[in-house]
Amino acid sequence: MESLKEIFKIGKGPSSSHTMGPQRAAIIFAERHPEAAKFEVTLYGSLAATGKGHMTDKAIIDVLKKVAPIEIRWEPEVFLPYHPNGMLFRAFNNNQDLLDEWIVYSVGGGALSEGKATNDYFHKESVYDMHTLKDIQIWCEHHGRGYWEYVKQCESDDFWDYLREVWKTMQAAVERGLDSEGSLPGPLNLARKAPNYYIKARGYKPSLQSRGMVYSYALAVSEENASGGKIVTAPTCGACGVVPAVLYHLQKGHEFSETKILHALATAGLFGNIVKYNASISGAEVGCQGEVGVACAMASAASCQLFGGSPSQIEYAAEMGLEHHLGMTCDPVCGLVQIPCIERNAFAACRALDAQLYASFSDGHHRVSFDRVVEVMKQTGHDIPSLYKETSAGGLAKQYPM
Repeated sequence: MESLKEIFKIGKGPSSSHTMGPQRAAIIFAERHPEAAKFEVTLYGSLAATGKGHMTDKAIIDVLKKVAPIEIRWEPEVFLPYHPNGMLFRAFNNNQDLLDEWIVYSVGGGALSEGKATNDYFHKESVYDMHTLKDIQIWCEHHGRGYWEYVKQCESDDFWDYLREVWKTMQAAVERGLDSEGSLPGPLNLARKAPNYYIKARGYKPSLQSRGMVYSYALAVSEENASGGKIVTAPTCGACGVVPAVLYHLQKGHEFSETKILHALATAGLFGNIVKYNASISGAEVGCQGEVGVACAMASAASCQLFGGSPSQIEYAAEMGLEHHLGMTCDPVCGLVQIPCIERNAFAACRALDAQLYASFSDGHHRVSFDRVVEVMKQTGHDIPSLYKETSAGGLAKQYPM
């Protein structure tokens, strides 16, 4: 498994797979061919189906137009073999001769792949020597340590400085979102809700105020993402509101130190990394269960650790956070990361706190393991028809054609 820096990426929304990934690919291709007289980029499958709503074309054009004119081609019905988010970059000289062509895939969370295993340009050496939660949990229990301590053992010395920057970016996204009003970009003219939810929540008694605050924090970050603001993938842009909402709420309400929050973030990232390695965090590949479902599992684990959960209780909380999102489709209206994505972040944040509480009441023993749910999520995702996996061809999106 790669470093948790690949789970927590700092960047601009609205989509890690449809915006951040393609933009990064365009930067690489532009650097390879500064002599090009023309570029042609073909988007396939999910990237083509919802690329306009996710601003995929804009992300690519903004990079390549600085070098040469560019043409975008759309092939929503064509799926390349390795992943639904396929791209073909082509560079031409002044005589229209082909200089180079490059097939690359945006595989979720802003990550890229050529689909070539160890010969892949984007292949990184493994940072973690264990790849299942079962093995890591056994290590923790045998050594009397927490999940974050396993992370500390595996990551580089600068990791905690990076994680501190991640946490600052998350907090800033919450606070900007709470202070921003107006409508979000796109044809839906969807009004921001976070500021109103925050104000209304403050007027309720503590028992209801707490839940309303969590809603407002998750909405704030998700709305910042939808407007192209600076956020952190956790594990993706589309699910970026869940983990910050839970941790921001707990720090405000329980005055947890920054150190404890960073340890919780490390644990959250570890659980997300396990899913990324053994299954997928790409909505185009496995549906929203791989995005919001995984984010819920990450937040569940982080919050359970903050409240003193044992390794088995933390594993149980994360298992419930993911299990109860199994089968969730990715059907964004108009191809925008707005409906139902933003509300899903708010509900998943609260579900994470419920999973934490439920697990804390238990002794941590249960029948279905986190690893087993990850396996099931992967199979379920492959069984879901493509029209429910970030193509806006079915479900809620069918009511609002692009």
